[in-house]
Amino acid sequence: MAAVLVTSTPVLAENYPSKPITLVVPFAAGSGTDQVARAMAASMQTAWPGTPVVVENRPGANGFIAALAVAKASPDGYTLFVTTNTTQSANPHLFKKLPYDPVADFAPIAALARGSTVLVVPPSSPYKTVAELIQAGKKHELSYGAANSSGRVSAEMLGQMTGAKVLYVPYKSSPQALTDLMGGQLDFMFADAPTATPMVRAGKLRAIGYAGATRSEALTNVPTIMESGIKGYELYYWVAVYAPKSTARDVIQRLNEVLVAGAKTPAIGSVFNNAGLAPYTTTAQGLANLQLRETEKWGKVIRAAGIQPE
Repeated sequence: MAAVLVTSTPVLAENYPSKPITLVVPFAAGSGTDQVARAMAASMQTAWPGTPVVVENRPGANGFIAALAVAKASPDGYTLFVTTNTTQSANPHLFKKLPYDPVADFAPIAALARGSTVLVVPPSSPYKTVAELIQAGKKHELSYGAANSSGRVSAEMLGQMTGAKVLYVPYKSSPQALTDLMGGQLDFMFADAPTATPMVRAGKLRAIGYAGATRSEALTNVPTIMESGIKGYELYYWVAVYAPKSTARDVIQRLNEVLVAGAKTPAIGSVFNNAGLAPYTTTAQGLANLQLRETEKWGKVIRAAGIQPE
C-alpha cells in the first residue's frame, strides 16, 4: 500500500478563522463521535472567541454521506470531518467500492481520542456474564445491532473466536440500535463507550464486557472480554479530524495546535474519561501514519472475522 502523505497548497491563512466552522460528523447526535465533536467545538470557540463552531450530524450509508460532503467542500478550513476508523480505515475492507477515497480526498489534521466498545444487554436479559451469552449463542443464534464497523467487528470477532452464532442487524445510528436493545428487540450489542456508559450508569443497560485490553476507567467493575476467558480478544477505535484535500498547510497546522491543546485540557479530559475515552493526539503526519497502520490492521481483523465486502 502506498504511503499516506499530508499535502496542501501554500496559501497563507493569516486571517483564519474569519467565519463559522462546521464539524461534520458521520454518526447521529448522541453517538460517541458526536460527543467528542461537541466537546471540541466548545474548546475551539474558547480558543477563538467570536468564531461559531457548529456540529452537523450527517449519519447513514456507513459514513458515505458525511465523507462525501467534506470531500467535496471548499478546502478553506471551514468544513471539517470529525470521524473514526470506520470511514477512514475499515470501510475500504467492508465495501467493494467506496464513493470517496479515505486517503486522497482528505488532509489529516489530528487524532483526538481512543476508546473501545462495551458489550451490553437489556437489563431484563438472562445473560449476566460473557460466558453465559456465549453458552446461549452456541445453542441458538443471537441477534446484535451495529451502526459502525467497531460494533460489527467486535460482535463478529466474538462469534468467530468462541463458536457462538450471531446475527447482524444493521442500523443507521447507535442510539437507535440501543433503543431497540433496551426494548428487547436485540439480544446484545457492542456499543461505543461514550454512548453506552451513561445508559449503563442509569440502569437502562447491563454491561457484561469491555473490548479493550484493560478495563474502562468509566466502568471499572466491567471485566474485559479477555478477563472473561476469550484469550487475545482486543479491539480499539479512534476519533480524528480531517479537512478536504488541498487545505492550506498553515491552516492544518493552526487547527492541529488548537485541537491537540484542547484535547489535553482537564475539562476535555474529563469529558473523554466520563465517556470511556482517553485523549490520544497526533500531529497531522502522525494521523496519516496512524491511518495507514490502522487500515492494514482493520483489514486483517475484518478478514479474520469472516466479514465479506458488500
